[in-house]
Amino acid sequence: MNQNKGILYLVPSPIGNLNDMSKRSIEVLNSVDLIFCEDTRNTQKLLNLLNIKKSTISCHEHNEKEMSNKLLSLLEEGKNVACMSDAGYPAISDPGEILVKEVSKAGYKIIPLSGPTASLTALIASSLDTSHFIFYGFLPSKRSERIKEINEIKTFPYTLIIYEAPHRINETLSDLYEVLGDRKITIAREISKIYEEFIYTSLKEITSINKEFKGELVLVLEGNKENKKDIDLSLIKDKYEELIKSGINKKDAIICISLIYNLNKNIIKKMLYKEED
Repeated sequence: MNQNKGILYLVPSPIGNLNDMSKRSIEVLNSVDLIFCEDTRNTQKLLNLLNIKKSTISCHEHNEKEMSNKLLSLLEEGKNVACMSDAGYPAISDPGEILVKEVSKAGYKIIPLSGPTASLTALIASSLDTSHFIFYGFLPSKRSERIKEINEIKTFPYTLIIYEAPHRINETLSDLYEVLGDRKITIAREISKIYEEFIYTSLKEITSINKEFKGELVLVLEGNKENKKDIDLSLIKDKYEELIKSGINKKDAIICISLIYNLNKNIIKKMLYKEED
């Protein structure tokens, strides 16, 4: 850890209601030397409402690698810097991940602050299983790639949390129904804002009415509840080889697959070893 150097603070911003901004977050923003943010215009509006006078610098998906070098220089000078996205947590389907990797690698201190997040807020109000869940984020905008990824997650037994834009929501819902069949789904819209809405429905029902959606959307989708014994061996093999190539050892790869497909580890071993014989 670099002693007596600057600190990177990860500061969540309100996803709607300004009152979700914590006292601690406001104190940190008042104390730092500079704020890296996804969109300076949006962040400046928030700072103005909070009466915080700080300089901001744009850090988005197209310049994050470049800006990480600037951030490291500032930290080396002893400057404290906050990183924010437009709404919710930085680095969750928003810029910040690269900054954190580079700062961590360089040995500077990172302090994350707790605060509002759309994914967990939607999950706890979804009425679906909250004991095990997977945050997936955005599916691809291109339909062929979206279909491919939906096929990759269709066997997951856990509740799925997916972000989607209003202009693409009906296409995505249609694709989910086509690949997954009918499942329970809760659609959270405009969380913590004036027109907040939770729609408790099913893929079959919601795709039949082609509803018009507005605002930010979170889809909370029921996991695969079917028996996994007949799962395609090729899927197991492909996932196993993918994990091994990524550097994971055989034992851990089997554990990962058992969690993904809700299968006993011994069953996976037998499937893989039988294929090798």
